[in-house]
Amino acid sequence: MSDSIAAIYDVHCILAGHALMYGSDFSREKYLKPMTTGDKKGCFATTEPTASTDLSLRSLKTTATGKGNKYVVNGQKRFITNACVADFVTAPVNADGKLSMLVVDLDSKGCRVGEPDKKLGNRGQLTSDIFFENVEVPVTNLIGEKGRGLHIALGALTYGRVGIGASGVGMAQSAFDESADYLKKREAFGKKIAQYQYWQFRMAERAIQIENARNLYMKAALRVDQGVEFPEPEAAGAKYYGTECAGDMARDAIQIFGGYGYMRQLAHDKSTYKVEEIYEGTNEVQKLIIARTIFGKEIAG
Repeated sequence: MSDSIAAIYDVHCILAGHALMYGSDFSREKYLKPMTTGDKKGCFATTEPTASTDLSLRSLKTTATGKGNKYVVNGQKRFITNACVADFVTAPVNADGKLSMLVVDLDSKGCRVGEPDKKLGNRGQLTSDIFFENVEVPVTNLIGEKGRGLHIALGALTYGRVGIGASGVGMAQSAFDESADYLKKREAFGKKIAQYQYWQFRMAERAIQIENARNLYMKAALRVDQGVEFPEPEAAGAKYYGTECAGDMARDAIQIFGGYGYMRQLAHDKSTYKVEEIYEGTNEVQKLIIARTIFGKEIAG
């Protein structure tokens, strides 16, 4: 499974697309409709050089100053998936002292997208900085009401956690299948590696872990289908447990494959191996969200 491909669709459909669902008929017609046909590509930009997990006015530095029937946008966004190939970006901004969500055409005067970052993994998922320098954006590009940017951003991100959880399960399952096949073929000390009790028990544990992670994201997805805007703690749990599961299985897979687990392609015969590590987010935040549903925000913070 390619997590890069999953991330590209996640940002285009789940994040940018879901944010636009909060918008007016105008923004849905101009941006959301052509997204569904593939005529326009979108991206979603919350992270900044000094703001990521903390999406508050005190951290957000990108501003949108009202000027007649337009906003003048200044600031910088960072780690933005699809930015270098997208037509527009949905982004939270400080709009005259209120955290709001705007959609900005990336070919606007004063808007510049940086070169793609060189990441440790997920190289097929292109991320870049976006720079806004006196970019004029029509007030009609405001998504939802002024001051509702945090609500819209969290709605999209919550929705996206379900997709990330599913992606984690897909990666874990792929690494599990590759490992199980290798364990049945590879021999050590006169026995198939799969005959050693250690790996039998470990793979049994991982099989149940993957199934639990699958059940979590499916439960969260069902709640979304039922119309729940913020399906917590299921969405946070799906993302947290799904990515933990993928990381755990990837590390086991590297051990199972030994030296081959460190190879992307072997020079000798051009054979390839598929058990690399993954990316995505801070699971500590997902644990905090889950804790809030247990103890309440006034205790958990």
